[in-house]
Amino acid sequence: MTNASVVTTIEETKTVVKPHGTVSFVKEEPGLLVTKELQKGINDCKAKVERIAKDCRAKNRKFRDIEFDLENDKNRCLYGLFTQSGESHLPADVHRVTQIFDNPEFFAGGKANSNDIIQGALGDCWFLSALATVSTAPGLVEKFCVARDEKVGVYGFIFFRDNAWVTVIIDDMLYTRVPKYEELKSSEQELYHYDKDIYNKSARKGGKSLYFAKSGTAGETWVPLIEKAYAKLHGNYSHLLAGQECDAIEDLTGGVSTVLQSKDILDTDRFWDEELGRANRDRLFGCSFNSLDTTRSGASGIKVQGLIGGHAYSVLRAVEVNSKRFVVVRNPWGKTEWTGRWSDGSKEWTQEWLEVLPQLGHSFGDDGQFVMEYKDWLDCFAQIDRTILFDSDWRMASQWLQVSTPPLPAAWSHGDISYKFTLSAPSNTVIVLSQLDSRYYRDVAGRASWTMDFTLVKEGEKVPLADSAHSEFYLRSVHLEIELEAGTYIVYVRLDRTLDRNEDNKVVEEWQLRKMSRILMERAKSQSIATSDDQSQYMPASLDELIKSDFDAYEKAEKAKKEAASVVTTETVGEDGSVTTTTTTTTTKVETVVIKKSVKKEESATKEEVKDNEEMTARELQTSPNESEKNLPLIEQPASRIGRSDSYGDSTPADPPIEKGKVTVPQDSENSVYTGLRVYSHKDVPVVVVGRLKPAAPVASGPSDNKSAK
Repeated sequence: MTNASVVTTIEETKTVVKPHGTVSFVKEEPGLLVTKELQKGINDCKAKVERIAKDCRAKNRKFRDIEFDLENDKNRCLYGLFTQSGESHLPADVHRVTQIFDNPEFFAGGKANSNDIIQGALGDCWFLSALATVSTAPGLVEKFCVARDEKVGVYGFIFFRDNAWVTVIIDDMLYTRVPKYEELKSSEQELYHYDKDIYNKSARKGGKSLYFAKSGTAGETWVPLIEKAYAKLHGNYSHLLAGQECDAIEDLTGGVSTVLQSKDILDTDRFWDEELGRANRDRLFGCSFNSLDTTRSGASGIKVQGLIGGHAYSVLRAVEVNSKRFVVVRNPWGKTEWTGRWSDGSKEWTQEWLEVLPQLGHSFGDDGQFVMEYKDWLDCFAQIDRTILFDSDWRMASQWLQVSTPPLPAAWSHGDISYKFTLSAPSNTVIVLSQLDSRYYRDVAGRASWTMDFTLVKEGEKVPLADSAHSEFYLRSVHLEIELEAGTYIVYVRLDRTLDRNEDNKVVEEWQLRKMSRILMERAKSQSIATSDDQSQYMPASLDELIKSDFDAYEKAEKAKKEAASVVTTETVGEDGSVTTTTTTTTTKVETVVIKKSVKKEESATKEEVKDNEEMTARELQTSPNESEKNLPLIEQPASRIGRSDSYGDSTPADPPIEKGKVTVPQDSENSVYTGLRVYSHKDVPVVVVGRLKPAAPVASGPSDNKSAK
């Protein structure tokens, strides 16, 4: 085993944590995960918004974001590498917030409200349900909406990504679904009496004209702008298609998410008391169930008493009234509700029960919000997304590594990677094993879908303490909540994968190179957090680095000019025929190069040897690439050699020649994955996390790209 570098050390402070039955994560009001980057991210975000606003006012211009320009860079903002413009989103126009609304407000009433969220043309119900869920915790949305200047049109947000908070700045341009008057058919213009002004005022104004998500409150803008910022974080709008609600809540809050299967709950009364009953205090919940099988009935779009399969819902509240337990749920569509017991206007709502509606925080109406009895909720929703929130009493340490695994078929076992961490005192602890968030660069993420689990053992003991809970496959992370004594613990990781990605997505046309470059850059930035990987070749250089590089080059050139003024070179021939060259400069540095006299063996090679060399097989050539092939530009290298660090070699055959005008898209290796261990503990308990990779297996022949932990 090779020890990787220590990621985090914290000054030692002794503390005692009292044991209890249920871990409480929040003593104050729920907030964003406090890390060393949080305050820096907030300060940087505010500073960027302030600088942009000042610069725009000086130029008498509104802000237009060159990094995510919806109007002039439409294809890159809407689509990934393999999403075609005819397949998906087709907005008609782009307007500024001030063009859409006469009196826009970021938060109507000064705060976020879950009932304000209505899904648009994009299949991102998982994200909007997460946003609705987060908005049920008072003041939480306002914390990651950091800064804005609405007159200039600049907005700053922070999101949690992998192991740190990142800043996203956007302008106030939004896609709309209503075309210009001149683009209408004559019959459509007739509906507005051939009056352009009437058309613009009635059809092209207000939230109804927005193509993607919108608020249900007139003039409110926070919903579409946060959705836009999240799309920018992940590259484009199409990258928000499909996802896990719990992942989005984690991105918004820095909390820790997991998926529970309702049929796996051992004691539903205990789950109500210890989990669901604490909703919006120190944990948040979403729910869903898989789409129904239509093979037998032949019907499409089957609903379960008004509920839709494969669709994410938000849990707004869990309330016990008159000895009955109710769950208040919301559909992000802002319509289409539950039609079973306790649905709006159902027979269960007698006069006595109508009087408790205020306690439930509910009113009747087709607004997407509905009430279910707890047992019905458990019966209908198979998957429960749960995110635990943290306050400032918690802190996090982490370590990320690139892990090589043997090619499939291979044994499913522990051993490719493990982690060790040390607690200096007893602490409630949350241990999270994660993959990188690859949503931005999923077009180049390769064919492998990974599943992870782990076992926790205290150092010096033979019996495991606990395992990560399994609920379903291919989750972004798995975790364990446990109260631990001071000491060192080992996390034994087990990795599994399925090769299920579309293998045809390997080639794009050359006009996509600009888009592909952005995606590869973002992949390099994400993977660079792994201490066992070097992504420097593909990392963007900062302006400060470029200036320093030019300055250093200038100094070096000036120094060389001065030294070149007094250089003396002499040559002597020894008795054995060797030549000695001596270069002396005024810096008193003496360089001596000895060149041995040798026989040119190449000239004496036999014709048979030459013939043998010419008859090398294609396989031998592939396993013995020359140096010029290794150093080809990224887009020209075979996909099987890009981003690889396999200790086990790679048997992928060479790709066939590609068509002229097209380029190969470099994919991540199916035998390599980036994993990270995050350990959350009490803020006064130091944590040290160390990753350990399996020693590299010997490779019989072929090129080696092995990397080990630094």
